[in-house]
Amino acid sequence: MKRDACFRLLADLLPHDIVVSTYSSAFEWLTIRPHPLNYVAVGAMGLASSHALGLALAMPERRIVVLDGDGSLLMNLGTLVTIAAAAPKNLIHFVSRNGSYEANGGHPIPAQGVLDFAGIARNAGYRHTESFSALPAFAARAQGLLSAPGPTFVELHLEAGDTSPAPDYEHIHGERARREFALALANK
Repeated sequence: MKRDACFRLLADLLPHDIVVSTYSSAFEWLTIRPHPLNYVAVGAMGLASSHALGLALAMPERRIVVLDGDGSLLMNLGTLVTIAAAAPKNLIHFVSRNGSYEANGGHPIPAQGVLDFAGIARNAGYRHTESFSALPAFAARAQGLLSAPGPTFVELHLEAGDTSPAPDYEHIHGERARREFALALANK
């Protein structure tokens, strides 16, 4: 599957949800769905899911979606146990699995062909876990996964998409993005 195709599908299903994204997923997501409720965790490799957990616990009435990368998740695998123990019903955790530390030069992640992120999340205690490698199957299940009480974990087996946005670090680290996020939260 192509990441941009998966993200376009999600963008149609997440018109006003808080979406926490990191690194390559973040830059692609910001291009596909520019929105003040995009929370970008670039510069905090491995912590997107931890940030999403904090938001989910603080705002149980809001759906929180995290767009993680496989390399980022490897930096903080313990977050899976923490999320499962907290059991936020409003948290959906997507992992873009492309087998590389894409943001750091595309170096391969360890344990290729062996590592099963959905299996790790299931064993950690996530309520729902699924893995997809075909867009039609993901499209058929996406709405149900987003509606089910979480925590939910979805592993997306991906290749790079056609959207190759240049990283806009000025935007994601700038005061304007933080201010827009805070105002959007206040306006629920």
